[in-house]
Formats: sequence, C-alpha cells, structure tokens
Amino acid sequence: MCMVVCSAALGQAASIQWMSLEEAVEAQKKEPRKIMMDVYTQWCGPCKMMMANTFTNANVINYVNANYYAVKFDAESPGDVQFEGKTYSNPTYDPNRRGRNGVHELSRALGVNAYPTLVYFDEKAGVIAPISGYKQPGQMELYLKFFHEAYQPGAGQEAWEQYRDSFEYTWR
Repeated sequence: MCMVVCSAALGQAASIQWMSLEEAVEAQKKEPRKIMMDVYTQWCGPCKMMMANTFTNANVINYVNANYYAVKFDAESPGDVQFEGKTYSNPTYDPNRRGRNGVHELSRALGVNAYPTLVYFDEKAGVIAPISGYKQPGQMELYLKFFHEAYQPGAGQEAWEQYRDSFEYTWR
C-alpha cells in the first residue's frame, strides 16, 4: 500500500502520459513544451525493449512527464494523422497482412528510416531531430536533457558534441 501512496506523494507517475501528435500540438497552444515522439512498429524487438526497459524507468517517466509532451506513434498504423495542415496516411496498409505493413507517410516526412526512432520537436511542433536506435535510461537522460535544457535553434554539431562530452550522467 505504501508503494502506491508514497510514490504518488513523491510526485512520481506510474507511466509516461502518452498522447497522439494532434493532442500534443493542441496542448502546446495552452502550455508550450517540446514533444518527444516514440516512432515504433509492432514487430520491432528493440522497440519492445525500450517500452519494457526505458519507458518504465522512474527517472525517464518523471522527466518526460514534467518537461515534454510524449507521443507514441506506430509507423505502420492505418489511421490518418493531421500535422502542419497536411493529412498523412499509410496507403499500403493491409489489415490482413502479418508482420511489416507499409510505412506511414508521417514517418517518412519526419525523416524516420529505422525503428525505434525518437523524434524531438520544439515548442511550435517544428522537428528538431530524429534520433534512431534503442536507448537505455542513461542514454535517454543525455538526449532528454539536451533538447530540453541546452538545445538552441541553429546550434551546430559542435554545440551537441560539447554538451555530450561534458555531460554528467545521474540516471542508472
């Protein structure tokens, strides 16, 4: 019993508060925040590992919920997505197909070409960067904190490398 009550009292959420991209863009109008979008597929092993190992980590959950709008997006989903005045779909989706099932147009528009990919957006839903590959909680700390605390529009590779090289990890 104390586990539930105590964690709630400490302000720890049980899970990341996932939403759709449309919901996140709408939320930005009321409270500007960056967006972190997890682009995954149903068949992707590393995607499942991130869901099980990274997105369940208390440090990741608390930081994401406090500082980002979190979007979960299946890159092979059949539904339409409205973004930046355009409608994106998955015209090759086949509801009877198992395994890989077409690629959603939004994935391509965001520069996603591998899974999992985390796409970071600024406070006005402009794409900052897609970062591909499985990330452990400690690796997520670097990216989450960089894009939230240190990222400046127009900053080049040198700014990223300087931040990365001097970063002190605190999550385990």
